Amino acid sequence: MGQYQLAQNNRHYDPEAIARYYRYRPWLVLWRACTIVWYFAGFILGLYWDKWQNREEQNKFKRAAQLRRILTRLGPTFIKVGQALSTRPDLIRKDFLDELTKLQDQLPPFDNAIAFQIIETELNRSVQEIYSEISLDPVAAASLGQVYRARLHSGEEVAVKVQRPNLRPVLTLDLYLMRWAAGWISPWLPLNLGHDLKMIVDEFGTKLFEEIDYLNEARNAEKFATNFRNDLRVKVPAIYWRFTATRVLTLEWINGFKLTDIQSIREAGLDTNELIEIGVTAGLQQLLEHGFFHADPHPGNLFAMPDGRIAYIDFGMMDQLSELMKETLVDAIVHLVNKDYNELAADFVKLGFLTPDTNICPIVPALEAVLGEAIGQSVGDFNFKSITDSFSELMYDYPFRVPAQFALIIRSLVTQEGIALSLNPNFKIVEVSYPYVARRLLTGETPQLRRRLLNVLFKDGKFQWERLENLIVIAQADKSFDLLPTAQLGLQYLLSEEGKFLRQQLLLALTEDDRLHTAEVQRIWNLVKGELKPNRLLTVALDALTEISKERKAAILPIVNSFAIFPKQH
Repeated sequence: MGQYQLAQNNRHYDPEAIARYYRYRPWLVLWRACTIVWYFAGFILGLYWDKWQNREEQNKFKRAAQLRRILTRLGPTFIKVGQALSTRPDLIRKDFLDELTKLQDQLPPFDNAIAFQIIETELNRSVQEIYSEISLDPVAAASLGQVYRARLHSGEEVAVKVQRPNLRPVLTLDLYLMRWAAGWISPWLPLNLGHDLKMIVDEFGTKLFEEIDYLNEARNAEKFATNFRNDLRVKVPAIYWRFTATRVLTLEWINGFKLTDIQSIREAGLDTNELIEIGVTAGLQQLLEHGFFHADPHPGNLFAMPDGRIAYIDFGMMDQLSELMKETLVDAIVHLVNKDYNELAADFVKLGFLTPDTNICPIVPALEAVLGEAIGQSVGDFNFKSITDSFSELMYDYPFRVPAQFALIIRSLVTQEGIALSLNPNFKIVEVSYPYVARRLLTGETPQLRRRLLNVLFKDGKFQWERLENLIVIAQADKSFDLLPTAQLGLQYLLSEEGKFLRQQLLLALTEDDRLHTAEVQRIWNLVKGELKPNRLLTVALDALTEISKERKAAILPIVNSFAIFPKQH
């Protein structure tokens, strides 16, 4: 009864209140801790026994099923760990991977009578009054609830999500133990990482408590849908508010295939590489444009629809990034790919991976040595896992820490990359992410992005012609990318008061090192001339000129004359 009261009195995660409660109930903590240790000790001993008996290959499927059953018995916290691991084919052997995948939506359901009672209690009406029909058994059972397929009296087909009973008391005890363990093992971890482990647990706890509030999930879904309202490739189910409460969520039914169901996806004639691009690009939009991102995108929450769209169906675990954080993430990606390790070290300070008083001078060569090797000779030579693995090495020698919010971001990125790897084992996340960043920079629709483009194009006061070429080439890899709007925005910016510095720098760049850089200009013109036809370019120029006054025209005449070499040499 005490645990129930604790859960009911704390609708939001409060680690101090939870700690006060269990401090005076050590028997509950001891029993749970012993249960966890007992299960995993038996599993580890079984692995060693198989090794001693040379029966590893023979018993591998048995051990994989054993691990899945252990995580299932230990409950939602451990199931979520298994769900994260199930998306990493490069980390987990296939026999374990196949079993852990079942944790996404093949968990044991709870009794239907209890589920229907929860529906009626939460919505204050009978199941028959709400739905004209509802499946007798759940169509999917997940870590925190289970889903029924139903139809409203108005005819719409819906999914009805019902929360597992007595969930909060189980979560509070597990989170208390995780927080206690984080504090206990911190002295054995490198540098500041241990200090941040409690913060990571608290962030996870906060998000977990938000996830079990279905009203909050419904609000998240509508906000997510608003962000992607102009993207026809992303589907978000509609919410039926009249039939939604804290522990019951009614939403539009989605027909589709899990992203790990490769056979069904191919039989439906869907392009796996296109699905990968949609998923990764949508993930980058969430982080770098909207700032509102899905922190739990495992395959049970993502579906490929028959028409080629990707549908998100679970919005319980979400997080919000500030404008500064979004901008700094763009900077970090650009600096990483361009191998600007001084700037990258400064980005780590802004993002919270290093404290402001950290001396970054000795860290820069370490970043260059470790991350430079991970990146290799080409931007297509690395994946996110290689970066995180290499970055983890730095934590042993330098005062890096993982900010609590970034634990969710890293988990989200690793999970998305894992899904993509299951569709295409040769997938490289940077092959999709950097072209996206290049297009964002070249479009430059905000002052912040325009400043970042200038930071990319100028280094130590010198114009980086090769970087501009690379950005254009990479952006043009996307056939849907139209350079004309970019040219129009760029010309308007160049002719504006804000672009005064850029005009001066471009004039200097054209005559840098006491020579006229016609060869570099010609190379860039050759890249864009196919898209910037004379009639289209003239329209762009006229539109841009209408944005400035006659006085400004006289000021920019020299720069216009300088660029007149394009058509002459062509």
